[in-house]
Amino acid sequence: MRTRGLAQLIDPARVVRLKALVAWLVEYGTQAYPVEVRTRLKILNVVAYLIAISTLVYAIQYSFKGFAKFAPVVYLNLAIVVVAVLVPFAHRFGDIAGALMIALAEFAALFIFTLMLGRSSGIQVQYFAAPAAFFVIFGLQRVRLILLLTALGAALHLLAWFSLPEDAALIRVDEGELNSLYVTAALTTFIMIAAVVYYAFRLAEQAQAETEALLRNILPEPIVDRLKAKPDAVLADSFEEASVLFADLEGFVSMAKTLGPERTVALLNEMMQRFDRLAVTHGVEKIKTVGDAYMAAAGVPEPVADHAPRLARLSLAMLQAAAALSRDFGVPLRLRIGIASGPVMAGVIGAKRLTYDVWGDTVNLASRLEGQSEAGRVLVARATRERLAGLFALEPAGNLDLKGFGVEEAWFLGRPAAEVAREPVTREHITAAPRAGASARRR
Repeated sequence: MRTRGLAQLIDPARVVRLKALVAWLVEYGTQAYPVEVRTRLKILNVVAYLIAISTLVYAIQYSFKGFAKFAPVVYLNLAIVVVAVLVPFAHRFGDIAGALMIALAEFAALFIFTLMLGRSSGIQVQYFAAPAAFFVIFGLQRVRLILLLTALGAALHLLAWFSLPEDAALIRVDEGELNSLYVTAALTTFIMIAAVVYYAFRLAEQAQAETEALLRNILPEPIVDRLKAKPDAVLADSFEEASVLFADLEGFVSMAKTLGPERTVALLNEMMQRFDRLAVTHGVEKIKTVGDAYMAAAGVPEPVADHAPRLARLSLAMLQAAAALSRDFGVPLRLRIGIASGPVMAGVIGAKRLTYDVWGDTVNLASRLEGQSEAGRVLVARATRERLAGLFALEPAGNLDLKGFGVEEAWFLGRPAAEVAREPVTREHITAAPRAGASARRR
């Protein structure tokens, strides 16, 4: 029975609802501000709620100790609770309105509490928690305001200590109660400082993790690590051996007019996501997308010996993915792919919107081959064919007149040689004539 009751208390649905409620409370009133301001305001909301809860506990404690005797203390605590709860509503008047409201109210209340109970109660110690909270909730750009409020808190603390001796307290309490008050004030101060600093660092680490994750989605991981180590360094490398792939959809512009903008974007988004997953699977670095064109490279930013086979496997998988996507969307997708191998240069370009790019003759050759390829086929250069010999079936495509390169031999990529070897030899295989290579294609 006890186990069943405990299970009901920690019901996952209740936990989810509780988390949603807490998130709503923390974010209340912050939605209209930029991200960095929202972070500060969320911290302020948490601080305000902590103040409201701890102050309400004080009010209840003083009520049980003797309401008639501690009525002024109870009412003042309740007033602070109201002010703290209203802090999220104050954000509509400005991003520092709530912080100023709770800061000034707390400063005044702490001094009045010390006036009522005397300095031996230790209530004035809670002024020490203010600077930690100020730097978090106001931000470093308001250093003058923070210093002014910190100086005010220090002045009120010293004023309370020197001008409010024990014999001047408005409410007389015995030594045991004073010791209890001091311990409570000290613990509250430590808890408030720890809670504010913890939450601030937690949000900062979360923001840093999100930023780094975004950066690693934009740039290769080794490049991100190098940028973090030397942010101002120029990142440019030369690679003697790498392979580059270009893929493009034939007739995409006319098809996009038929699909309309929403379906076109949905199609492109799904296609690029599938290509991205395949690139990760085959150990290939995606370089960029431009419209319906996809560019990838193997052997950069870290050299690998099997750069050409990696891109070959990727290209065949991309053709299969395009065929599946064509069935899913009910439209013909005619994907052409070109692959070239050789030396390339690579590096990070730009100041605001960083991109990792690859350039050189090998890149240009891969682009030209893609333009000369056929729909549903992969065209590879001589250097790539040499690295794929024995690993994949390769069909001569003849001599191609490529802009900027002149006449170049090329081959169509077939299936992996291991798959072809496993197929039984039939009469059709023996009598089938080889595909004639094209002597010239469109430029």
